[in-house]
Order: sequence, then C-alpha cells, then structure tokens
Amino acid sequence: MILFRYLTREVLLTMSAVAGILLLVIMGSRFIRYFSDAAEGDFPVTILGSLMVFHLPGFMELILPLSFFLGILLAYGQLYMNSEITVMVACGMSPTRLFRVTLLPATVVAVLVGLCSLWLTPAGALLTEATLAEQRSRLDVSVLAPGRFQDFGGGRTAYITDFSSDGTEMQEVLVHEQAVSGAESTHSYVTRAGSGYQETNVATGSRFLVLEHGERYGVTPGRNEAERLTFERYTLRLGLSRDRQELDSLEYATTPDLWNDPDPRAQAQFQWRVGLPFMVFILALLAQPLSRVNPRQGRFAKLLPAVFLYVAYLSLLLAAVDAIGSGSLVSTIGVWPVHGLFLGLGLLLLWHSQRKGMR
Repeated sequence: MILFRYLTREVLLTMSAVAGILLLVIMGSRFIRYFSDAAEGDFPVTILGSLMVFHLPGFMELILPLSFFLGILLAYGQLYMNSEITVMVACGMSPTRLFRVTLLPATVVAVLVGLCSLWLTPAGALLTEATLAEQRSRLDVSVLAPGRFQDFGGGRTAYITDFSSDGTEMQEVLVHEQAVSGAESTHSYVTRAGSGYQETNVATGSRFLVLEHGERYGVTPGRNEAERLTFERYTLRLGLSRDRQELDSLEYATTPDLWNDPDPRAQAQFQWRVGLPFMVFILALLAQPLSRVNPRQGRFAKLLPAVFLYVAYLSLLLAAVDAIGSGSLVSTIGVWPVHGLFLGLGLLLLWHSQRKGMR
C-alpha cells in the first residue's frame, strides 16, 4: 500500500505540472486572440472570463491524456535513474504488477476526460458560440470605443467621440448605413447626431438606437443629388434582444443525440468523444515500457520517440474521424482499428519488458 501511494503520487504530481504548463500556454494563446477581438470592438471585454471558462473543458480533454502520458514517462524514468525500480524488482515487482498499480490514476484521468469529452466540451462550445452570436447580433454601448469606426452588423458602421460620465449616453455620434432599395441602385445614409443612447422596448423586446439633434443624409453613387433631413429625435431599429441564432452544428450536439443520429459525421463525432477515455488507458500501457531507461542515458532518453508515437496515434485517430465523416470509412469499423493497433503495440512492449526483466 505504501508503494502504491508513492507511485500514484509521483505520477499525478508530474502529470499536474505538465498539464499546468500546457494549459497555461494554450489558454494564454486563446486569451490573446480574444483580447484582440475585444479590442477591435467585436464583443465587450467583460465576457472574456466567461469565454475562457467555456473553452476550458475542450482544452482539458486533449491536455489530460498527453500530460498523463508524459507524467508516467518522467516519473518512472526518474525512478529508473534513482535505481528505485531495481529495488522494486528485487522485492518482486513485475512490469505487469506495475501496470496494475498505474491503472488507478489512469482510471481517474479517464473519468475526467470522459466528463469533458462527453458532456462539458459540447456544452461549453454551445455556450461560447451562443454568447458570441448574441454579441454579433446586437449593438451594445459597452462594445463601442470612442474615436474608432466600428461595424455592428446590418451594414452599419458607427463612430462616437466620447461617452457621458455614467457611460449610458454617446456624444457626437456618426452612423453610416447601406441599404439596397432594389436592383437598380444602392442608397447610402449618413446620420450625424449630437448625442445618442440605446433603449429597449420591454413589451416587444425590440432594441433601438435613439439619436438626438442631428442630420441625416441620403446619397446614391453616380447621381448629383442628395437628401437631407434634420431631426430633433431619430430612432434606428437594431433588432430583437430575444433573438437567438439557431445552433445545430454537430460540435454542439449532445452525446445521446449523436448516438441516435445515423449521419456519418455524427457517428464520427460520437466515436471521437467516446474514444478519448479509452485513449488514456492505451497511453498508460505504452508509457510504462517506454519509461524504462538506463541510468547513464538520462530520464529524457526516450521522451522524443514517445512524443512521436503519441503524435502518430493522435494523427491516425483524427484521420479516421475525417474518413468516417466523409463517408470513405464505414462507421461500424470507425476509429477502433486505430485504438486496437496501439493497444496491440502496448501489449507487445509490455510483454517484451516482462520477458526481458526490469534490469
């Protein structure tokens, strides 16, 4: 029991360190991308935290198997370097028994990966796309930045010089609209106002941009004439705040819906989600024999070949998923030959390690 706790702690601690580094790199890259979009005015900065949380399960379902694979390699490699495995062999620890010890942390990791791939990742992807779609379909005062031309959909571009002290009223507003009035001509409208604000009709859910004390110009390219309208109050209808974009992508579908959908793309997505937890056990089987190194070689001697093996595994898995989705591979066969190939390779390596001994 003491040996079991010691091995499990070494593997999980090393896996946590690797997962933390990988997660920091990936999350940092995505955060920079979203922050750049927010700076361009595509959505408010206030939803950045929610978007990162929604993406977290999708990152974890790919990071956890790789970090567990590297965790076994590094942890057991250090044990070989310190000749601790030699002592375990002298006490009757065989490669098969060592693998049985590794199965418990592998089960914990597989459960976490399964929760992410089967439930949390599609839910997070749906929430992410719904949030971004809602922001794209509406004009929010918090999105606009003073001193910049910003597109807010519907062929409209807005420019404001500043906000009021409470942030609810825009000052010196310029709105450009382009609306097609038939096949012959396209009219462009430029509206300038001293101030403006957004209001919502509670009964209908319609949103309006209310402009005050300004002028509206309508011009047609190619014609030497224009329309001019002065107003005290002018209202632009923006849309319905209750409108939501229908999201029917298979990426957002629940796992039971994919199981009941005979479409090849749905089956490909289903097999990808289900196969990730099995991938954890196969990687654990591969990592244990590969972690055996000579103390003179160093603990990183087999790290590069192991990483290449992992990349080959993941690449073949993705190729099989694409083949199922395109219909070139029967869904009843699916991705399971890829898992079976690497499972057989892992069993062969374990048998070779058992036969040769852990010297």
